Amino acid sequence: MSKSTDRRQFLSRAVLGAAGAGAMLGREEQILAAALEDGTTETSQAEPIEAVEPMPCGKIGKFSISRMIMGGNLIGGWAHSRDLLYSSQLFKAYNTEAKIFETLELGERQGINTIQVDPAYQHVIEKYNKVRRRNLQSIVCVTQVGKKDAQRDQIKQLIDQGATMLYTHGMQADEQVKGGRIEALAEALDLIREQGLLAGIGSHSLEVPIAVEKEGLNPDYYVKTFHIDNYWSATPEEHREEWCWYKGQSTDHNTYHDNMFCLDAEKTAAFMEKVDKPWIAFKVLAAGAIHPRFGFSHAFKNGADFICVGMFDFHVAANAQLAKDLLRKIRTRQRPWRA
Repeated sequence: MSKSTDRRQFLSRAVLGAAGAGAMLGREEQILAAALEDGTTETSQAEPIEAVEPMPCGKIGKFSISRMIMGGNLIGGWAHSRDLLYSSQLFKAYNTEAKIFETLELGERQGINTIQVDPAYQHVIEKYNKVRRRNLQSIVCVTQVGKKDAQRDQIKQLIDQGATMLYTHGMQADEQVKGGRIEALAEALDLIREQGLLAGIGSHSLEVPIAVEKEGLNPDYYVKTFHIDNYWSATPEEHREEWCWYKGQSTDHNTYHDNMFCLDAEKTAAFMEKVDKPWIAFKVLAAGAIHPRFGFSHAFKNGADFICVGMFDFHVAANAQLAKDLLRKIRTRQRPWRA
């Protein structure tokens, strides 16, 4: 018996055992259990990938992008751990290159054709596409915003590594707008477009797209955090403070401690409703605090054109199926589909 078979059977027993212990399996757990039982979570390098069921797509420019995009934080170990000190180290240890490749293949089997990734890990996507003979698209954040020469060099490097689309890293864009340097975002868009790529703006703060729209910078798309706040560790509404991500983490449970990424979901939805640009929503699960059934539904029903979701291999099948089910049920939205 192979190690992968041993592992599959172990995980299957763990998932099914939860039901035996009295826990009811939800839709995604049932899907995962079935996949583990019949072996569909295993992959083969030589086998061509065909999605078990197509994932709905939208277009940004000429590119057809799956409505669910894989998030890259977990493969890089950039984990929002709140007060758990070992999370990033654990994620890096688990996500070996082989495991990353397996996870990407699982995504493609579910019709996910795009990943968002940090520039430090674009070379992994490049290698995956080369070794596995794939064409997985990548949306990569540019981190050298405000440093013209370094930014131009980074953009060229990412293009050489096969990046499909580029956008300003959320924290970098936040910092520029917070500091009154909106011209740095205009420069970033220009530098990306000089190289022939679509250029987007990322952010945690809603103040960024507000400023970008006001100044008429005209990005090709937005990458903006979006999640509900009905989870235990969310900062109480009366204690939420703009730019909290850059003011240091407090030991006061009622204030920010790596626990909130969209300070006002209603205000975000209302503003983005007026924005005629594709919107990729990320942190839709508040970094693992919200159940996918609620996080995905909230994002799609309230205006997101795409959701970017960080996933381990054992999440992929269930999350993808859940997204497909939700997208089939959505009939009308306040915000029209912009992609």
